[in-house]
Amino acid sequence: MSRRWIAALALGCGLALGAPQARAEIDGHGPDAWRVTGVAADDVLNMRMGPGTGYLVIDSLAPDARGLEQITCVPLLLPAIRQRLTPAQRADLPQRWCLMRTADLGKAGWVAQRFLAEDTGPAPGPGDPLIAEAVRLVADLYAAFETQRHAGENPFAPPLARAYFQAALIPDLAGQGGEVLYDAQDFQGRITRIAPDAAQPMLRGMITINADFINFGLPGRAVFRLRADPAQPGAPVRIFRVEHDGWHFPP
Repeated sequence: MSRRWIAALALGCGLALGAPQARAEIDGHGPDAWRVTGVAADDVLNMRMGPGTGYLVIDSLAPDARGLEQITCVPLLLPAIRQRLTPAQRADLPQRWCLMRTADLGKAGWVAQRFLAEDTGPAPGPGDPLIAEAVRLVADLYAAFETQRHAGENPFAPPLARAYFQAALIPDLAGQGGEVLYDAQDFQGRITRIAPDAAQPMLRGMITINADFINFGLPGRAVFRLRADPAQPGAPVRIFRVEHDGWHFPP
C-alpha cells in the first residue's frame, strides 16, 4: 500500500496548503494521478469543504481535468477491509467522497468518487483519439469494479457491461470479474500502469492496451483487445478479448 506525504488541509479554518505536513494512508491503488469522468462537457465537478453535499462548494474542476492527486477517501476502504465485508455490508456503505487537489496546488476539496477515474494513460494526442479512448475505457473498468457497492454496479453485469465490452460478449460475462482483471478471484495490491502496447498499439482497427498490476506481491499483466462494436449504436470502441499468461477470455 502506497504512502504519501500530504499537506494538512483545513480550508474552513483558513489554513493554507503549506501548513505542517501529516502522513496519511491512502486506500486507493495505482498511480498518483486521477481525472474527472462522467461530467457533461458543459458542466463542472464541484469541490466541497467536506465529504458530502451538505458542505459548502469552494471550487470546481473542469469535466476534462487531469493529473489530480488523491489525498484520501471516506469511508476508509482498504482492500483488506473490503474483502472482509459481506455484499450486504458493502451495499450499506454511504457514497464515497475523496479529498483531491490539482497538481499545481491551486485547488483542493472533496468530490464524489464516482466522478473520478485513474489517469493512467498518456495524454491524448491529435493522432490517437481512439487509442486514448481505449485507455480511458480500460481504466474506467478497473475503477468501476473496485468501487462497486452492490450487484447493480458490477461492470460485468448487464446493462453496464455494454459500456466496456462488445455486445456479443455479454452472455459470457455472467459470474466474471476479478479473474478477468487480475488473473485471480482476490486482489490485494495496486495497478501500476495502463497504457497502449508500445510495440503495436493499433493494427487494422484492433487496439491493444496493457494493464500492469501487483497482486499479493506478484507482478501481472492483463492484455485488452478492443475494436469498434457495430452491434452498438455509433459503433463505439469496446473490449472483445482479455489475455493473461497461459489463458484468455473468452475461452
